[in-house]
Amino acid sequence: MIHRRLAALLGLAALMLPQVAAAHITATGSGGFTAGFEHPLSGYDHFLAMFAVGLWGAQMGGRQVWQLPVTFPLIMVVGGVIGILGLPLPGIEIGIALSIVVLGLAIATAWKPYEWIALAIISVFALYHGYAHGAELPMAADPADFAIGFVLATGMIHVIGVGVGLVLDPIRGGQLSRGLGAIIAVVGLGFLALALGYLQSQLGFLQGGLSLFGH
Repeated sequence: MIHRRLAALLGLAALMLPQVAAAHITATGSGGFTAGFEHPLSGYDHFLAMFAVGLWGAQMGGRQVWQLPVTFPLIMVVGGVIGILGLPLPGIEIGIALSIVVLGLAIATAWKPYEWIALAIISVFALYHGYAHGAELPMAADPADFAIGFVLATGMIHVIGVGVGLVLDPIRGGQLSRGLGAIIAVVGLGFLALALGYLQSQLGFLQGGLSLFGH
């Protein structure tokens, strides 16, 4: 029975994995609800972070099973507002990549911190994910529908993470959950390397421009 449930949940998750990674902040217009719903699914980094929130909540148990998945999208809305207003939030890509690494490591080590610490961690990362979505809202054909779409998609990914976590955690003393967390962390390190490489290239471009003015 457990293996059938696991297969069903993993199959559902696999169907929902994005096929092509997309940029977080684009210069082109977007649609309404459908575009907003697809946006969290359009990149492995967004998907993995939100999935990991649900998985970590299930692993910790108790109130965290629902508190983490509920808190994340609420704080995402705050980050989205910051993005809509165009207020600066440095290191968006790095913050998103770090969210995958940190959450993956928390699952891999079965870390169960105090409740407020867990909520603080996911709140910080939710700001970055929300900002990435919010920056697209002003360009959307229907910003309100776009926002509703990405919040619902986020909640759905959290539910998948919780479901997978509840199935995996009792198996072999939670080893499967921790192994999945380790995989998530490794993938996050890849995204972090890409983000740092992009930042370095941008700094190099800036330094090149400043050197031209120096001459």
